[in-house]
Amino acid sequence: MPSATTLDTEESQLARGAKAKTMEPQLANKLERLKALIGELGSVLVAYSGGVDSSLLLRVAVSVLGDRVQAVIANSPTYPPSELAEAVELAKLIGANPLVIDTEELSDSRFSENPPERCYYCKQELFKKLKAIAAGKGIRWVADGSNSDDLLDYRPGARAAREMGIVSPLKDVGLTKSEVRELARTVGLPNWSKPAQACLASRFPYGTRITRKELERVAAAEESLRRQGFSQVRVRVHGNVARIEVLPEELDKILSSEVRELVAADLKKLGFVFVSIDLEGYRTGSMNELIERIGVSVVESGGDGQEKRDQI
Repeated sequence: MPSATTLDTEESQLARGAKAKTMEPQLANKLERLKALIGELGSVLVAYSGGVDSSLLLRVAVSVLGDRVQAVIANSPTYPPSELAEAVELAKLIGANPLVIDTEELSDSRFSENPPERCYYCKQELFKKLKAIAAGKGIRWVADGSNSDDLLDYRPGARAAREMGIVSPLKDVGLTKSEVRELARTVGLPNWSKPAQACLASRFPYGTRITRKELERVAAAEESLRRQGFSQVRVRVHGNVARIEVLPEELDKILSSEVRELVAADLKKLGFVFVSIDLEGYRTGSMNELIERIGVSVVESGGDGQEKRDQI
């Protein structure tokens, strides 16, 4: 990660916005609209995770509003432990002084019993806390990093955002995930190409109880795969079976005898009896493929999504 000085020198690129030579006119226009929209907010608390979406939102907000921006990170057993320190460091590089709060969604059975609307209750609790913090600091708005691609998946958490008046500037100006990454690259964010992360609760089929112990096991399993050099991984838990998703282009690597044996041994040490590899590879929201079988439709939920830190 670059030094604060390195990141600060990129401010001119952000200030130029639509004039940036490497930026397509349509994308430059969206950046200008994003800056204008954030400026109209006057002050904002950013629900920040360290992922590329909320990082871009925070970066632009700080450039427009300065010290009228507060970043808040929600620390939870569902948040991969390795992410917290990186998120805090990046927020400081951006020029924000992040506040870290703890959330207790596991104590709410509406979340821990893992129904299809689990994310709704998690976000409801989080947004209540964020709105209280914002009110205490005299900040009018709370914003999240949802982008326009999030409209394409099942996301009950977005319903909680709408009900509680949370604003989503990236989505409001029509920025897609790929455009978010391109803007993040242009303004010098070091995590512009960082693989998407997601709430660890998304690794379990709906109806499977979520516990701290199981979340810790999933986090350890995915970290072991990253140590083997896999760039994007999910370990989905089906009882005593671990179903591994890696990028399709990395399937040959994990299926090689040496790596396959190492991965299986590592995950069995964590208590999995069987270790399987999903031949379709990594894809966003694969647990949502079960939704039709348990009688929940995207239309009924308003077209929102199951899980999100920045992207599933």
